[in-house]
Amino acid sequence: RRGEMAKLTQLIDNDVFRAYATYTAIVLLKMMLMSLITAYYRITRKAFANPEDTASFGKGESAKKYLRTDADVERVRRGHLNDLENIVPFLGIGLLYALSGPELSTALLHFRIFAGARIAHTFAYLIPLPQPGRGLSWAVGYAVTISMAYRVLSSVLYL
Repeated sequence: RRGEMAKLTQLIDNDVFRAYATYTAIVLLKMMLMSLITAYYRITRKAFANPEDTASFGKGESAKKYLRTDADVERVRRGHLNDLENIVPFLGIGLLYALSGPELSTALLHFRIFAGARIAHTFAYLIPLPQPGRGLSWAVGYAVTISMAYRVLSSVLYL
């Protein structure tokens, strides 16, 4: 089966696809958690981006002081943006990779390393950990996505 694209009806029984679905769900839930963390920081720091979000703090000038940026909120937002820039490509490339017929052990290695790197990246961003921790975790996840893309391009697609 190596090197053959899986048929749609075989996906449910395909261990590699199930592994992909598992780790995709993990990184998507992690990315969704970043939205909740952003909201938490906005509320606890009273730093909002939209006037309607300040309504519970009064009207007019008294509410305007809450329309501001906060370093902690912005840090979480940057981490979330980095997730979007890296997890979305993983979704597409990882799907193509999963359908390209890789060995289960190799696919699990790719998926686990990517998920671990993204989780480590989030901790490095939120704590914050000193560099090169965040940079290395980003690079590892990025390299995994490139590795999967290379496998797809070199073994399955026509160039």
